[in-house]
Amino acid sequence: MKTSVVILNWNGRKLLEQFLPTVLQHTLNDETEVVVADNGSSDDSLDFLKANFPQVPVIILDKNYGFAEGYNRALQQVQSEYVVLLNSDVETTENWLSTMIRYIDEHPEVSALQPKILAQTRKTHFEYAGACGGFIDRFGYPFCRGRILENVEEDLGQYDSVIPVFWATGACLCIRRKDYFEAGGLDARFFAHMEEIDLCWRLNARGKRVECLPQSVVYHVGAASLAKENPRKTYLNFRNNLLMLYKNSRLRSLIFVFTLRLILDALAFLHLILRGKFENAKSVIEAHKDFFKMRPDFKHNRRENLKKRVIGHIPTKFRGSILWNYYVKGKKTYAAIFK
Repeated sequence: MKTSVVILNWNGRKLLEQFLPTVLQHTLNDETEVVVADNGSSDDSLDFLKANFPQVPVIILDKNYGFAEGYNRALQQVQSEYVVLLNSDVETTENWLSTMIRYIDEHPEVSALQPKILAQTRKTHFEYAGACGGFIDRFGYPFCRGRILENVEEDLGQYDSVIPVFWATGACLCIRRKDYFEAGGLDARFFAHMEEIDLCWRLNARGKRVECLPQSVVYHVGAASLAKENPRKTYLNFRNNLLMLYKNSRLRSLIFVFTLRLILDALAFLHLILRGKFENAKSVIEAHKDFFKMRPDFKHNRRENLKKRVIGHIPTKFRGSILWNYYVKGKKTYAAIFK
């Protein structure tokens, strides 16, 4: 099999019912399979698949390993040249996959790519988590072509060029299986959130290319597992972002970046308090506490990542501050910042 599209499912029976038929319609051919990896679901997902989609291979994991380790274990059980990590809440379109596979076939220098991702509930606009390709600023804040912080743009074709990006979203990530495992896969200790950015950081630093191919289009619901302002999500985003910075940043920038991040995260904490989001504010504190507890376990990974780095500054890493541009300069779109 040339390509395996792997959908990681956790208690997502309703999502499978809604989106799996379209995925199969737009995806299956002689060289492609669609696989569902069940991450220890407690609903009737497995019974539903057996009764309605007996032709779909199912990988059964014994518990919920989270997004990162769930995919690591699932991808070990497929042997295709290319694998696609596809969220269960993604609506595909005709030729979404063939367009990406043809492109990656013709560009051996590209390790991973994502399609244009639009919002499934508002199809004229980009989707928050991925949009038209992901980037990161010097302080670790991610943003997208089509989405800067909370500002999500309407898709008017303004970002239809194929470009290299810093990270491709895990909602729909097409990657060479060999490169995935050579780079170490997704970090299981992250559990969920930021893990695909961490993986793409390693790929970029080791001279691999990550790109966005807007000629392939999918629609993503988003926040199907955890709501956007869920305190658990806040905790994972802050903790994993700090761990990612520690794992991948060079020493000469790490001290400066971490000093500024302590200040910026303290401001984020105060902002949440003022909004009455007390549980989310508590999550920021817990994230920092657990980061310092976990940091010793990541020293080896940091040394390995820096040792295997083959380029200096990654061109797709923004040297400035996205917060400064957004809040001080009033530049709230990718096009406004990167003229």
